Amino acid sequence: MMSILGTILIGFVVGLLARALKPGDDKLGWIMTTLLGIAGSFVATYVGEAMHWYRQGEAAGWIASVVGAIALLVLYGLLRRKS
Repeated sequence: MMSILGTILIGFVVGLLARALKPGDDKLGWIMTTLLGIAGSFVATYVGEAMHWYRQGEAAGWIASVVGAIALLVLYGLLRRKS
């Protein structure tokens, strides 16, 4: 239970960092920010660990999580413009 809450909290922080670092005006709410942050964290963690770039708990994982969340924000913005 605590790992799920921890993942949500980390995803929220990563989502906020990604929104702050990505230029442009994203009109996302708190829930979408959290979901994109969590998804970015999971994708970046999975890819980084699968490629043996870093292990769980290393600082590179935080950086990769923010980069993953930014990538998802950009992808979300592109998909949202098309519809």
